[in-house]
Amino acid sequence: MLPGVPESVLIANRGEIARRIARTARRLGIRVIAVYSQADAGLPFVAEADEAVLIGPAQPALSYLNVSAILDAAARTGAQAVHPGYGFLAENASFAARVIAAGLTWIGPSPDAIALMGDKIRARNAMAAAGIPVADGGAEPVADAEAALALARRVGYPVMVKPAAGGGGIGMGVAFDPAGLRAAFETARTRAERFFADPAILIERFIPRARHVEVQILGLADGRVVALGERDCSVQRRHQKLAEETPSPGVGETLRARMLAAAVAAGEAVGYRGAGTVECLVDTRTGQFVFLEMNTRLQAEHPVTEMVTGIDLVEQQFLIADGRPASFDPERVTAAGHGLELRVCAEDPVRFLPSPGVITRWREPSGDGIRVDSGYAEGNTVTPHYDPLLAKLVVHGADREQALRRARDAVEAFVIGGPKTNLAFHRDLLACEEFTSGEYDTGVVGRLRP
Repeated sequence: MLPGVPESVLIANRGEIARRIARTARRLGIRVIAVYSQADAGLPFVAEADEAVLIGPAQPALSYLNVSAILDAAARTGAQAVHPGYGFLAENASFAARVIAAGLTWIGPSPDAIALMGDKIRARNAMAAAGIPVADGGAEPVADAEAALALARRVGYPVMVKPAAGGGGIGMGVAFDPAGLRAAFETARTRAERFFADPAILIERFIPRARHVEVQILGLADGRVVALGERDCSVQRRHQKLAEETPSPGVGETLRARMLAAAVAAGEAVGYRGAGTVECLVDTRTGQFVFLEMNTRLQAEHPVTEMVTGIDLVEQQFLIADGRPASFDPERVTAAGHGLELRVCAEDPVRFLPSPGVITRWREPSGDGIRVDSGYAEGNTVTPHYDPLLAKLVVHGADREQALRRARDAVEAFVIGGPKTNLAFHRDLLACEEFTSGEYDTGVVGRLRP
């Protein structure tokens, strides 16, 4: 066992991210405790754990979002630490505080940092105060449609309308005129109340031709914040990511240096500890960037950064949480080659509608530069209760061209029978001139699947 890390960790998550965290934990000699719902009893992450605890039925509110059940499982199994993965309770400040109050090690940033950055308006204002560029918009939530219209007149159309709380693109909409704004505001407020129990709405200037670029940061135990490069996440459907790559083909050295410096400043401004991501929008017309939000957790796309830097981000999370130094030299972070991640989901490859069912065949690609982080195996059932992500196909090449070639071969070699998957979409994406040229933006999926 690596000195200083906990002897056991409860992974408060499921599927591929639970398996991925467990892989590093086992390498470090840490005992792995899984929690699972009745619907997930047959999945690999349960079978592979040293101990697994049933915490409830399929509904997330009664299982993976059930804080009391998870803390009870930690107490009964003698877990020393809790790793939340991403999604579910990963950015829930109250959960983090309760884990800490129970005397357990929380593998994540402080509850205060989670709460601050989880509120898009407070986060925006904090970043502006730290000198980080933000989009023109409101420093306070808009109270009603009339206030939204007044702000939009000042900012100028088009505007982005989004809940101040939550994430995943839920409730977000773009308005190009007053009528559209009224509709977008009502949709955003309704969904904000339903999903996040918080009706606060943020309005900002919308950038029509933008790239979504994020910077991976680590807040180290000694107080330093380091940036591990950027990832381009512009391939999205319904504001949710489908593919990511690093380095971004749309970011030159000067812009990269500015974005990495801003991300470090963002982390320093909130005393950040652990793995986090500073997300930005880059205006393809002006080359300027603005702060979008900060994710106070491990990202689903973290493997592409691991592929080019050789740094195990989950290992760093364990070390930072225990107050230990990083296992790499923070003064000499280097990246080699190009990384590309494709999210393989159980969904229709044209309309992107979920496609649950029994997996009748499962054959993963392999070879040089190929990594598959999967949550399922042949014979497993994909249920409608959770995100349809099946696996992440991660590819590394000496350069972008080699990474693209390897990705095309890997997509062809990936065989999944039963549910519909979006492998056909990825096949089309990798053949799309807009994407392969590197000159794409967040509208690329809409043009590929009109």
